[in-house]
Amino acid sequence: MTDIDTYRISNVSQAIINVHKGVFSGVLSMQSFDSRMASAVNNAGTKGWLVAILELGAWFGVLCTGTLADKLSRKYTIVLAVVIFCIGVVVQAAAFQPSSIYGGRFITGMGVGSLSMVVPLYNAELAPPEVRGSLVALQQLAITFGIMISFWIDYGTNYIGGTGSTQSEAAWRIPIALQIAPALVLGFGILFMPFSPRWLVNKGRDDEALQVLSTARHLPPDSDLVQIEFLEIKAQYLFEKETSALKYPHYQDGSFSSDVKLAVNAYLSLFTTRALFYRVAIGSLTMFFQQWTGVNAILYYAPSIFTSLGLTGNTTSLLATGVVGIVMWLATFPAVLWVDQLGRKPVLVSGAFIMAACHFIIAILSGLYNKDWPSHTSAGWAACALVWIFSMAFGYSWGPCSWILVAEIWPLSVRGKGLSIAASSNWMNNFIVGQVTPTMQAHLTFGTFIFFGVFSFLGGIFVLFFVPETKGLTLEEMDEVLGDREGLSVVDQQHQNEIADRIGLSVFSQVKPSEIPGKSSQEDYKEDSAA
Repeated sequence: MTDIDTYRISNVSQAIINVHKGVFSGVLSMQSFDSRMASAVNNAGTKGWLVAILELGAWFGVLCTGTLADKLSRKYTIVLAVVIFCIGVVVQAAAFQPSSIYGGRFITGMGVGSLSMVVPLYNAELAPPEVRGSLVALQQLAITFGIMISFWIDYGTNYIGGTGSTQSEAAWRIPIALQIAPALVLGFGILFMPFSPRWLVNKGRDDEALQVLSTARHLPPDSDLVQIEFLEIKAQYLFEKETSALKYPHYQDGSFSSDVKLAVNAYLSLFTTRALFYRVAIGSLTMFFQQWTGVNAILYYAPSIFTSLGLTGNTTSLLATGVVGIVMWLATFPAVLWVDQLGRKPVLVSGAFIMAACHFIIAILSGLYNKDWPSHTSAGWAACALVWIFSMAFGYSWGPCSWILVAEIWPLSVRGKGLSIAASSNWMNNFIVGQVTPTMQAHLTFGTFIFFGVFSFLGGIFVLFFVPETKGLTLEEMDEVLGDREGLSVVDQQHQNEIADRIGLSVFSQVKPSEIPGKSSQEDYKEDSAA
């Protein structure tokens, strides 16, 4: 196993997770699909369900994945998620009735949601510490790359049999079926990858965990670097186990009922402690505003949106949709390169206000000219260009930075649970946006852009006044800016330091990083505990 293998897993998985957005966006506008699924597509309410039911399945998949990843292992949970994903794709590609699309997309969504949680977890636990930051950047690029490619696949297959009434059903069945390709690559490829060393330690298989780290590092098991990584994993496992025993001593008998009660009480603690509830609010509301910028309304319904802005012909609207994918992908590059220099707040606030301005100007142009776009083609193209600018603004700001922010605010003892709540908020709001957008377009028309513009603006205000800057903060500083008088992050760190002393990890902290083979002198051991 090499760093390149981990990069490939990250790339392929993110392509799977996000290609469905672009694929179905184009499929919805194809005449052969509309003819076959007319009873669902011609009604705004059922059309919304046709799109959004995948996000509902993803939300359900996220909720189930944590337990499966602990029981089956991260590796086999990925395999299971791929199988579920492929079943859903096959059902959709072979569909002759809307009911098959509904069922297939829900099943596909379960696989998508599961992969969106377990693959980053597997990557973070398997990748060497010095490439974890690169993996985050790569995942963001892969997200937008998958969307971009899917848009252009739709544009190409739209020509099969012609773009009018003669269009073949292969035009929409092929792009849906092609989603299986990256899924199969991931499903077969993961079989040749090792188990997560963190999962192995949790199961008491320390020797296997040490061997996995040795193979990943291309160093002998007794080398300092491998021993440090192993002891760090061991320390984190002991920390979580001892924290659980300290907080909930009466739920430690290992029975199913105790495990359920332990999980429920652990989540409830996030809402009963003021300092943790503030973090829950920041994480959940950040994901709420990310979705209500309207980005997935654009990604799911871009062709119909461009048509409503005066572009004539399905091919032209698909071409404009393809540009959305390109500009969003390109805008991700500066985000992953400079977010650590600029900080989270400036990036999020500027992106929110730019997106709001785009929405408001599009609404003005639509209100003025939507009755006679053919006579005002320049205004129509200006509105389309603003959709592209909106996509760029999201690509550099709320796309990557919202996830960075919600990952940084949690104490170590509750980080996993806190992130799962944020992810759940993301998928649920994604579902609601996808479901209501067709109805909003039908009844609010240009008011839809005003609606999303208001929420984009409010998202910027929320970050500006209620979210602290988290760039480069120590644990003590993080507690202070979040109003945590109990110092939960500091208490957690002190507990970890005590465990490090107990198992011999702290001995290695006295060795300079440059003296350890494979460890750069610029790297700090603190990054590993924060990852």
